[in-house]
Amino acid sequence: MGIQRLEHVGIVVDDLAEAIEFFSALGLERRGEGTVEGEWAGRIIGLEDVKAEMAMLRTADGHGEIELVKFHSPPYEGDNPPAPSNAPGIRHLAFLVDDIDATVADLRARGTELVGEVVDYKDVYRLCYVRGPAGIIVELAQKL
Repeated sequence: MGIQRLEHVGIVVDDLAEAIEFFSALGLERRGEGTVEGEWAGRIIGLEDVKAEMAMLRTADGHGEIELVKFHSPPYEGDNPPAPSNAPGIRHLAFLVDDIDATVADLRARGTELVGEVVDYKDVYRLCYVRGPAGIIVELAQKL
């Protein structure tokens, strides 16, 4: 008995449409959308009166998925500014891209900010971090 594979990564966002557009621009494909609500959902995640919209997006190779969730209730009580790259916890998602410069240019035209800069790593990768929806960090990597 043990883990068979990573099923998906869940990301809670404030603006579901914006998050779908961001990840679609990176090349993820919509797999499905829907609503989640009711007692069964609350029992799983430990909240009451759960009402949420969600979307599943998959990488082009079919091996990676993310679940984007926008909660309508219960309301989130807090104000967490985007965490820096060295804060404990899940800090970033990484995606392999075919052309990092074109990808970054497209994202910047959409208002996405680089966290640092695009850097070559040991003649193996070109890498950078961008700040995505809900303040998450997305690492982009291009094999050289």
